Amino acid sequence: MSILLELREKSNLTQEELAERSGVSVRTIQRIEAGKEPRGYTLKALAKALEVDQKELVSEDVEVVDRTNYTMLKIINLSSLPVTFIPFASILLPLLIMFFSKQFHPIAKQIVSVQIMWTISSAIVFMLSALSKNIFPNGSIFILVVMVLIVLSNICIILINTAGLDKNKSLRIKLPFSII
Repeated sequence: MSILLELREKSNLTQEELAERSGVSVRTIQRIEAGKEPRGYTLKALAKALEVDQKELVSEDVEVVDRTNYTMLKIINLSSLPVTFIPFASILLPLLIMFFSKQFHPIAKQIVSVQIMWTISSAIVFMLSALSKNIFPNGSIFILVVMVLIVLSNICIILINTAGLDKNKSLRIKLPFSII
């Protein structure tokens, strides 16, 4: 039962009488009694007409609605996939999608941060492998294997995080900090 309905019936008023006393339309009173939360002027006017505190008209058990667009977060994450073999594009594409879709959610920032860290790490690993190619008998094959492993690691990170967004609405692989 609606708080407004309870208070109105307690005061022995019809919807029309409450509308007259408060200056709020009958339709608005009906909407509030159906479950819509009163705000602003309507809240003040109804509280004054019923001679109660405004806090009494607002339910305390209002659920916080999660309005995060997880589909867009998955798109931002998956946008790195087609350009995985181009390290800086795997940062740039998700960043552009994030800005154009105005998804500045902490998860979106974390997705881009993970890609930045992966790019830095992969560049360091690639340089070290290039420097150490003389240690291995088939140095060129060693560098090729390292490059393939670097790309595969990024694909795994992207797919694992997409699965985490899908199931838990959070990233499975994330940093303890955000770069952006």
